[in-house]
Amino acid sequence: MKGKAGIYVLAGVLAAGTLTGCSSSVSESDTAITVGDTRITGDVANFYARYTQAQYETYYAGYMGDDMWNSEAEEGQSYEEFVKAQIQEQLEDMVLLEQHMDEYEVSLSDGEKQAIKEAAQKFDELNALEDKEKISGGKETVERVMTLMSIQEKMMEAIQAGVDTEVSDEEAAQKSMQYVFFSSQTTTESADGSQDGDSEEGDMEEIVKETAKAQAQSFAEAVKDQADFAAYASEQGLEAQTATFDADSVSPAAEVVEAADKLQEGETTGMIETDGGYYVARVTSLFDQAATDAEKQNIVAERKTELYNDTCDGWKEETDITVHDSVWKKIDFQTLKVTYVQDETEDYADQVQTDDVAEQQAEEESEE
Repeated sequence: MKGKAGIYVLAGVLAAGTLTGCSSSVSESDTAITVGDTRITGDVANFYARYTQAQYETYYAGYMGDDMWNSEAEEGQSYEEFVKAQIQEQLEDMVLLEQHMDEYEVSLSDGEKQAIKEAAQKFDELNALEDKEKISGGKETVERVMTLMSIQEKMMEAIQAGVDTEVSDEEAAQKSMQYVFFSSQTTTESADGSQDGDSEEGDMEEIVKETAKAQAQSFAEAVKDQADFAAYASEQGLEAQTATFDADSVSPAAEVVEAADKLQEGETTGMIETDGGYYVARVTSLFDQAATDAEKQNIVAERKTELYNDTCDGWKEETDITVHDSVWKKIDFQTLKVTYVQDETEDYADQVQTDDVAEQQAEEESEE
C-alpha cells in the first residue's frame, strides 16, 4: 500500500503486541541503509518495516497461519526474509526518488507538508507510548516516512507521465472462446475422515480420470456439429464458460489457448488433456472489442510499471548503496506482532490517550 492511502492508514492506530521485549532496539543513531549521501536511519527503517508488517499480519495472517513469517516464500528464503528484502528495496527507491525530484520538477506543496504534519500528529495522539516505542513510532519518524511515501507517489506519477499511451488494435487484439471443463481430480476419505490406502485411492483416481476422459471425448465429438455450443452443453447438464485470450494467455489453461489460437471463428477443438482434467472449446470471435479495449489498458499499465521500475533500477546502478545487516537483524517479525486497529471512535481515542501526550497536557494545565 503506497501513496495517500498509506498516509491515511498511518494516521490511525497500530497495535503492537510484543513476545519478548519492550522498546525497539533500533534507534535514530543506527544506520539501516545508505543511499549515496543519504542515510536511512534505524528508526525510519523500523517504523516502515512495522507498518508493512502490520499490513501482512492484519490482512494475510488469517489464512497463512500463526507461523506465517517462518513459512517458505521462495526456495531457501522465509517469508520474513522475503518481505524484509522488499522493504529494503522500497526504502532505497523512495530515497532515490527524493534525490531526483528536481529532474521532474516535483515538490511537496505547503499544504501537503501541513497535511503530513497533521497526520503524524494524529498518529502520535492515537497510539500509546508503549506501542510507539516498540515500532519506532515517534512523531518525527512518522512524518519522515509519510514524506517519503508522498514523494514516491508524486514521482511515480511524474515518471509514468512519459509513457506512450497509444496501443493499436493489432497489439492488443483479443479473441474469445466458450469451453467446457471435465475435472479428473478427486479426494477420497474413509468413514472416519482419514485418507484411504494408496491402492484404493489410486483405483478411485483412475476411475474418475477415465470417466472424465470418456465424457470429454463424447462431448467433443457431438458438439462439433452443434450450432450453439453453450446451449448444447446445457442440454447435456454441463456449463459452458467463456474466456478471452491471445497467444500469450494461460487461462483457462495454456494447452487450451494453444489449441484455440490455431482455429478460425466457429471452429471447435477436440478433447484437450491437462493436469487437472479435460477441455473442449470453441472459438466464438477472432476479435473481441471489449476485451481488446481492456487489454489496451493493461498494456499501458504494464508500460508505466516497466518505466518506473527501469528508472529506479537505473538510478540504483549509478548509486552506492549499502545495507547494514546488523541493524536489519534487530527488526525481527518473530518477536513482535503489529496489526491495525480499525474503525476506532473518538471516544476510544480519548481512552487510549498516550502517556506522553497526557504528561504534556498535565504540564500545560499546571502552568496555567
